[in-house]
Amino acid sequence: MVHSKYSKPSFLRSLALVLSILSLLINVLSYGTVPPLTLDYYSSSCPTALDIVRKEMECAVLSEPRMAASVLRLHFHDCFVQGCDGSILLDDTITLQGEKKASTNIHSLRGFGVIDRIKNKLESECPGIVSCADLLTIAARDAVILVGGPYWDVPLGRKDSTTASSTLASSNLPTAGQGLFSLVSSFLYQGLTVTDMVALVGAHTIGMARCQNFRERIYGDYEATSNKNPVSDTQLNHLKSICPATGGGGNNVTAMDYVTPNLFDNSFYHLLLKGEGLLNSDQEMYSSLLGVETKKLVQKYAEDVVAFFQQFSDSMVKLGNITNSESSVTGEVRKNCRFVNT
Repeated sequence: MVHSKYSKPSFLRSLALVLSILSLLINVLSYGTVPPLTLDYYSSSCPTALDIVRKEMECAVLSEPRMAASVLRLHFHDCFVQGCDGSILLDDTITLQGEKKASTNIHSLRGFGVIDRIKNKLESECPGIVSCADLLTIAARDAVILVGGPYWDVPLGRKDSTTASSTLASSNLPTAGQGLFSLVSSFLYQGLTVTDMVALVGAHTIGMARCQNFRERIYGDYEATSNKNPVSDTQLNHLKSICPATGGGGNNVTAMDYVTPNLFDNSFYHLLLKGEGLLNSDQEMYSSLLGVETKKLVQKYAEDVVAFFQQFSDSMVKLGNITNSESSVTGEVRKNCRFVNT
């Protein structure tokens, strides 16, 4: 009788190891993240994480209401490039070209100092636990709440990427002058629907736009879409005083929702109904001949703020769940959001 040199317990341990590895691979293939995002991710490892983010955001928005829009924009610009992985926060180094100086970002992003302050607090409380990607996602949610917008639960467990992509930042992010078909395509590419797009663009109810991004609109079809009514003419003259047709002023800014610029509400959609959208890409959702579906959604959210808030919340969760499958597996928790750990 021949006896195996391997004992039964040893064989079972090996089998268990193989099954464990297979389970890990299935998780990676199924979710693109290990483990999947969960609402209680930091409940034991850093139970005060959400409180710390909220308190710091309260201070930031109280001292400068515009910061709510700035942090929300940071999150959006992060997720549209490589997924929500904190890549937007990386500074350029000798070995890494970040996304901050990409054509779509260089003059439009701010709020990095706020993220730094939150990260410092988190590192003091729970060193090496809370990722910058999660921090930014939570901060964006709190930013919206602090200026009157809706609450939503934020799934957590993202890892920070060790890479960035200036090229993808220049190609993936929507631009102010985009037509409707191109705009829809950029959202569909991220796995977001037309409904998600119309709701998420409603974030323009807060925040500012640069003259460079609305100059073509106000010297173009603004009069046509607004039917030259007296109130719109007054606003158009104001915009032209901020943003001359020629001779500079490209960095001058104005509110995208001039009615309630620091309040997260649905007045942005009312402006689109009146043909007063500041950005071409915004007004296209209502005025484009191709926008049968988007026009109905704009009308719906203008009429029903509760429907807008509900869809915005759902779409923000979808946005936040755009993952970077590579960083989900091999990513890290950065000690400093501006630099990869050494």
